Parts: sequence; structure tokens; C-alpha cells
Amino acid sequence: MLYKTKAEWLAAPRKRVLFFGMSGLGKTYLASMLRGSGEWFHYSVDYRIGTRYMGELIADNFKREAMKVPFLRELLLSDSVYIASNITFDNLAPLSTYLGKPGSETRGGLRFDEYMRRQDQHRTAEIAALLDSGHFIRRGREIYSLPHFVCDSGGSICEVVDPYADSDPVLDALQRELLLIWIKGSDAHTEELVRRFDRAPKPMYYQPEFLDRAWTAYRMEKGLSGEEVNPDDFIRWTYARALAHRQPRYEAMARRGVTLLAEEVAEVRSPADLTALVGLAIQRKTAERKDA
Repeated sequence: MLYKTKAEWLAAPRKRVLFFGMSGLGKTYLASMLRGSGEWFHYSVDYRIGTRYMGELIADNFKREAMKVPFLRELLLSDSVYIASNITFDNLAPLSTYLGKPGSETRGGLRFDEYMRRQDQHRTAEIAALLDSGHFIRRGREIYSLPHFVCDSGGSICEVVDPYADSDPVLDALQRELLLIWIKGSDAHTEELVRRFDRAPKPMYYQPEFLDRAWTAYRMEKGLSGEEVNPDDFIRWTYARALAHRQPRYEAMARRGVTLLAEEVAEVRSPADLTALVGLAIQRKTAERKDA
């Protein structure tokens, strides 16, 4: 780990962390709180994906839809209007909308092959955005004179790395630069996330092998062809299975760093609270290693 003891972490003049775990457990809350202190550079992987690596794809998708409307088509062809996404740290809807959902096109879905093509684009973009962390660490320090750095990773980070391998190029690079911190949820948190997702299902990135199995299993269970699939129903059906699929992958990643419980994170109110909590997590990890 980047900080091998609690004392080393507490004394570090430049603290660098990466939060990972299921969406909805506090990663962005913590990152935004740290940014608000004025001493931390906040790097959002999803924002980087949606602006630097997939921004043009997202905007072109908007234009493709606008070209179907005669009034907007004429304005676009004459360069009379400008179309772009307004993606922010707090609003990643343009990225989610581009990823889409597989199923009936008449219900707003995508053909499965097109859906998988966009998933692959996201995979490439996410890996690149994660590897950009080192550049932004230096940028935050050299341009903005911010001593500390927080990387707010997406929930799909565990899908684009091999957490079980002794060596993974992305995880190796991140571990050299950052303290990896898993925000671990309980079964109750998982149930609440499923309920929340059921109310407002949104597109996500999944590992291609997992998605292919889910697509086949869902259609067999329901007796449907691809064009008969309700896109929202499919991703609702897939989501709970995806959380179960991701949990052991997060746990394997946590071997490279430390773990905070979601209940602990919920009590954090200031950077000082977080610094103390991470120190305790490092202390726990050190004790576990001594006992092993």
C-alpha cells in the first residue's frame, strides 16, 4: 500500500486516495466533501469518460436523433444550432443515455450487437480514464497547488480489471499512485440499491461475458426474442445479479488497499473525520497482516 502504517498516513503531507465500490454508497459524497475543503483535487473517472473519451460519441448520438426531426435537421445542416452534452460531476445522464439498454427498439432499446459495441467503447474509455489518474495527480499539484488528491471511480472499475491476478496493469498503476479504499455495503444496502434502481433503472457498464450470459438467460426464462425484450425490465432483472457478481471482485481488489464500511462513511462530516477513519482502516489492515 502507498501508506503502510496509520502513522505514515496521518503524517503524509500529500494524501492520495481512490474510492471504489457499488454506486450509491458514498464515493461521490466523500469526494465532493474533500473538494469543498479547498485542499483536495477531485478527479471523477466517469466525468473524464463522458468528456474526454466519449464526449464526441455522446454528442453525435444527440445529433443523430436530432436529424430525424425535419426542423432540427435543417438547422443542423446549416450550422445554425450547436448540440453538446452538459455532463457534470453530479449529472452523468448523457453518458448513461448513450450506453442505452438492449431490447425492443420501439420501446427505446438498442439491438444487442449495438449495445455491446457501446459497452466496449466504455470499457476502453474507462481503462484510459483510470490510467490518467497519475497525470491529474501532477496537474492538481503543479497547476492548482492542491496538496491532496481523490479519485472518484465508477462502480464498474471491478469489471475492467482482473482483481484476482497477482499483477494487473491498471490496478498496478493505480496502487503505485493511490491508496485504494473499498466502501463496503451490507446486505441491507444492497437491497436498498436494488429498490432504488427498480424505481429508476439506468444504463450501466457490465463485463461482456456476464452480459452475454444474462442476455441469454433472461430471454430463455421469459421466452422472448431480442426485439420482444422490454429494455427496462431486462436491466432491472440484471442489476441484482450484477451486484452479486461484483461483490467478490471488489473484495479481491481490497487486498491491495483498505476497507471502509458504508455505515462508517455515513458518519463522516469533514476531511478530518475521513482522515481519522482511513487511519483506523490502515491500522486494521496492519493488524490483519500480523495475525495472518
